Amino acid sequence: MTVTRLLTALLLGALAATGFAPLDLWPFTLIAFAGLIHLLLAAEKARQAAALGYAFGLGHFIMGNNWIAGAFRYQEEMPVWLGWVAVVALAFYIAVYPALAAWAAWRLMAARGRAVAFILAFAGCWALAEWLRSWVFTGYAWNPLGVVAVDAGWAARLIGTYGLSALVILTAGAGALFARRDWKAAAGPIILVGILTLGGWLASPTALAGAKPPLVRIVQPNIAQQDKYRDDYESENFNKLASLSGVAGPEPRLLLWPEAAVPDHIGEDDAAAHNARLRIATLLGPRDVVLSGADKIFKETRERGGMIEERWIGAANSVFALDAQARILGRYDKAHLVPYGEYLPMRTLLSAIGLSRLVPGDLDFWPGPGPRTLNLPGFGKVGVQVCYEIIFSGEVVDRAHRPDFLFNPSNDAWFGSFGPPQHLAQARLRALEEGVAVVRSTPTGISAVIDSDGKMLNALPLGRAGQIETRLPHPVSPTLFALYGNRLALAFAFLLAGAGIALSRRAR
Repeated sequence: MTVTRLLTALLLGALAATGFAPLDLWPFTLIAFAGLIHLLLAAEKARQAAALGYAFGLGHFIMGNNWIAGAFRYQEEMPVWLGWVAVVALAFYIAVYPALAAWAAWRLMAARGRAVAFILAFAGCWALAEWLRSWVFTGYAWNPLGVVAVDAGWAARLIGTYGLSALVILTAGAGALFARRDWKAAAGPIILVGILTLGGWLASPTALAGAKPPLVRIVQPNIAQQDKYRDDYESENFNKLASLSGVAGPEPRLLLWPEAAVPDHIGEDDAAAHNARLRIATLLGPRDVVLSGADKIFKETRERGGMIEERWIGAANSVFALDAQARILGRYDKAHLVPYGEYLPMRTLLSAIGLSRLVPGDLDFWPGPGPRTLNLPGFGKVGVQVCYEIIFSGEVVDRAHRPDFLFNPSNDAWFGSFGPPQHLAQARLRALEEGVAVVRSTPTGISAVIDSDGKMLNALPLGRAGQIETRLPHPVSPTLFALYGNRLALAFAFLLAGAGIALSRRAR
């Protein structure tokens, strides 16, 4: 295999990533994957297919994850250039998954059967590889291929995001078959994509009867990341939150503040925490409730030298529900933490060579137990997913206590102009899959209200302070995916791979 083919695969991978937000050049994604399929069909050995898949993945993930480099601008303990090292190093790891998909599809088919059989197998293997990427080594599920199709991704209601990724591969594969003038073979993938897309559209969940949906007010204070740790940050930020929260009216409101909106440890039992809760409560009407991000501190009490001492041993990235009497109605602790962001793996080793977390502080965050629904009187059942958690398909809802909507507070101020719109697009996919509205509140944008069809109802753009006051959409019935989760995506992936094997054997 020539270097030219590997470089072509690398460039095709980068081209494929232009289909993600904010560029949204999804036709280039289809062209790029059609080109990759052409290269894979010409591969003579499985290891050549794996090398092509790896080169493609390298270009794809360097381009798609370029926003990560921006986070290092806000970390004084590590140089800015290390951000690009991190982007490339991450790409060298996660490119393993496209390589695995290409290798597995080639091995299953030996690329000797019909081209359409290989395309079916490759689509199934790609979906399985994305699912593996979402949980191996805690998982990195950012930018699944299916997100490029979010505007017409109704099939996600049936087969989830990873199944939707397979449909994107099938569509690109049909394009590759058209380029080979294999019109008859191209019809099969197109018909399958059409059936599932139409089926997902027809399976639109129905609105549930019930009380009038609650009134929410989403606050976006526009505090930039470089300003967050200034000496006067606390007072300036709180004043912005207070101003944008508005004045209580006759109807109760649910105020939604961003991740880590307040630096106070409002979950403690001491006087300082009580005063901090009272300060927030002064902004609320008698029946208002606020959901705000704040850290929960875990402490350890021990005896040393005859003295009882208390020390901090960990923290949780939490969301607290507070009422107008400064009472805590509930708390959610983020479960899916960001390695190197909220905790430092192998801390003893890595700290010794000068590495640190991107979030300032010496304490590592501890994970919560997982999806949880908060029951807020007057506002219904609220599911919470903090920041990065929303990207994990099938892991965002407590299925035993289905929420009326999901609240996704986040801090995307780290991630330049590419990270926030990509994060938003993935939140839209969660709304489509689960059939629940998703509400986002971020410090600098993009805050938004997304309905259960994945459509944007309201949004505040990047870099602008503002608020959205609106009534939430009615809750809707669960989608098929909401009932069965990624079992459907995995079954679809295996079905595609099996169909490819069957066609290949028939051709031989």
